Amino acid sequence: MTSTPLRPMVPEDITRIQFVNDPQLSPDGRQIAFVVTTLSEAKDEYLSNIWLVDVAGGEPRRFTNGPKRDTIPRWSPNGTRLAFVSERQPKKKAQLYVIPVHGGEPVCLTDLKNGVTSPVWSPDSTRIAFLSTVGGWQEPEDEEEKQKSKPARVIDRLKHKYNGEGFTDDRPTHLFVVAAGGGEPRQITHGDYSDSDPAWSPDGRWLAFVSARHARRDLDNASDVWLVSPDGGTPYRLTDTAGPLSSPVFSPDGQTVAYVGSHRLNEAGRNARIFTISVDGGASTCLTTGLDRNCHAPRWTSHGEWLCFTVDEHGNVPLYRVPSTGGNAPERIVGGERQLGDVSTSADGSLLAFSVTDPVSPPEVLVSHADGSGERQLTDLNHSWKTEVALSRPERFHYERAGFELDGWVIKPFGFEPSKRYPTLLNVHGGPMSQYGHNFFDEFQVYAGAGYAVVFTNPRGSQGYGEEFTRAVVGDWGGGDYLDVLAGLDEACRRFDFLDPDRLGIMGGSYGGFMTSWIVGHTNRFKAACSERAVNNLYSFFGTSDIGPLFGEMQSGTLPWENFAWYIERSPLTYVKEMTTPLLIIHSEQDLRCPIEQAEQLFIALKRLGRDTTFIRFPDENHELSRSGRPRHRLERFRYILDWFSTRLLPRMLE
Repeated sequence: MTSTPLRPMVPEDITRIQFVNDPQLSPDGRQIAFVVTTLSEAKDEYLSNIWLVDVAGGEPRRFTNGPKRDTIPRWSPNGTRLAFVSERQPKKKAQLYVIPVHGGEPVCLTDLKNGVTSPVWSPDSTRIAFLSTVGGWQEPEDEEEKQKSKPARVIDRLKHKYNGEGFTDDRPTHLFVVAAGGGEPRQITHGDYSDSDPAWSPDGRWLAFVSARHARRDLDNASDVWLVSPDGGTPYRLTDTAGPLSSPVFSPDGQTVAYVGSHRLNEAGRNARIFTISVDGGASTCLTTGLDRNCHAPRWTSHGEWLCFTVDEHGNVPLYRVPSTGGNAPERIVGGERQLGDVSTSADGSLLAFSVTDPVSPPEVLVSHADGSGERQLTDLNHSWKTEVALSRPERFHYERAGFELDGWVIKPFGFEPSKRYPTLLNVHGGPMSQYGHNFFDEFQVYAGAGYAVVFTNPRGSQGYGEEFTRAVVGDWGGGDYLDVLAGLDEACRRFDFLDPDRLGIMGGSYGGFMTSWIVGHTNRFKAACSERAVNNLYSFFGTSDIGPLFGEMQSGTLPWENFAWYIERSPLTYVKEMTTPLLIIHSEQDLRCPIEQAEQLFIALKRLGRDTTFIRFPDENHELSRSGRPRHRLERFRYILDWFSTRLLPRMLE
């Protein structure tokens, strides 16, 4: 029997993949609820439903049938119901629903104009806490009123907008509680502050949440864990406003709260660590002082002896645990050349459920014992798709520069033949404090499918290599990081002779867009480039970005009026006269993180200089276009990028 040859991955394949996330173990450890999301080109939207799979094995099955997005499944502690958030009502934002696990129709518990997120069950399964935004200007329903002018907006604070949300100064997010059997939701927190990350105490007497309510909250990045009665009242501040924090969780005995955070105020690149603090207050204890890694989302084991959490580590995201009493070093319990996503535990603590992805596999659901042993994969929803598409596994390499050990990867193109040389795309990640590594990244596979070799690295500034490495970029954008990126490309070209040094392209988004613009202003070795959602003028970015006033100072170590020269010298726009590389500029019109004026300034300067450049503007999209933009826009973006590089890098392949 002749097998069908594998085909290359193409942009349209992102509409054929089933993306799995948020696995939630039932309290008895017998089932896992999880979310499956697909991209619909026909409807130009994302479609999500909740699925179930038995821990003992068997075929996964779809559990909800909402017409749009059903997400955030959460088991009631007694195991009889699932709460979830759904967009199933026309012209309404996502609301909170509850459905019996053994069958029946979902019941809607809320009807709030601004929708619902982050549902959390009370320990006795009678109530659900959630978050909702309150206030804000509402679009009138009357058609005649819609034609009239909107009211002026009065801004009196630094933090007044946020990418993907718009203006937030008059729309705080607060904590609500609703009876699981129905009734009017009750707003629990109030005031001119936004709240997040709700968590119940085991006895149901308290809700923990995160909020910045201190006087200088507009000028720093600090937040606190607060406690409030689920019946309302004045919240009690538990922590000491030492820095940013998130994800509070009560210990099983209710006496301690764990959270993830940093006790460094307004400092970029600091590790988020695992802390515990008594519910009576006092000093907090750091449990991961000896682990020089960025930590995420702590979870207590059932008897409170351990805290489990994921970390960024050399391109991987493994699961660690640490004794809740401290004293011993954290230990890795689930590792490998891959990245873990969401993690949940059974009520007795004997099982872990988590999602896992690697470079040639979209996320799937796995289960293991609490110590990481006995790991089993429970879903393989993309099996059929993977049997027809050729996916290229990256080859990792290491290199050294200026005393740092750095990681890089190379992906071979579709149809690879060792005797040929291939056009090569160098891709720079955003952040800068993020990491490339061992996860499924559709972009790299699409570029490999189009005939390109792909090179990517983790230069200084990346997460996963310790604070010294991550903070080495602070105050030095375009310095050591730039040299790290080019050294990685040089090392790749030295080791892999199928990379064609005469047909190099470079691309990146956000900070990666900054680096792309910076590099083409400092070298002409690339034949084409694509700079997306970039920072091109750090001076104007400071005052126009949603995070600019704090991020700019944290990354530079100074303020514009204190060191004007740094902001100008480290801006790619300053070197526009040196930019001769053909440059594709892509930006979203609703981008508040790197506002579109960043792209406009660079494009106009390049056109005035008569350079080869094209500017692609995407309407109604924000900074997350390439990751969560409308499906048709994501496909359109792919086509522009592939067309741009094909006319400048591919022709010699036909010789």
